[in-house]
Amino acid sequence: MAFDIPGHQLEFLLAFDGRIHHLEEGYWIKFEVKAVEAGAERPHGLSYAFTLHAPNGRRLVGFDNAHGVPPLGSRFKRRPQANDHWHRTENDPGRPYEFKDVETLIDDFFNEVERVLNEHGVATTVIAVEETRRSE
Repeated sequence: MAFDIPGHQLEFLLAFDGRIHHLEEGYWIKFEVKAVEAGAERPHGLSYAFTLHAPNGRRLVGFDNAHGVPPLGSRFKRRPQANDHWHRTENDPGRPYEFKDVETLIDDFFNEVERVLNEHGVATTVIAVEETRRSE
């Protein structure tokens, strides 16, 4: 399935590349996103990794498409062609994620971030933003 991401959504998402949002108590969120040629593994033309980290750097939640993951359930299920997946916990090897559109991806990621931060008793307040990408 090929996606046609509207230009304003793509521009919005690409602006997050290299950004780190520092949260209270040392937690942080990192965004990596690049436009790539659309193909079977990345039909939307995006390479992305959105991650929430604990103060010690340990990943707590992640949404990315760096590699494929097996489907949940039976080992006889076919592996999804697209590499989109998410990690619900720090030890989760990944579970398939169905990319619908940019807005849903962002909403789903932040819903999980909020869930985990609530479990840790941490507010979702961004206290600083760091830009780590090099200017082009």
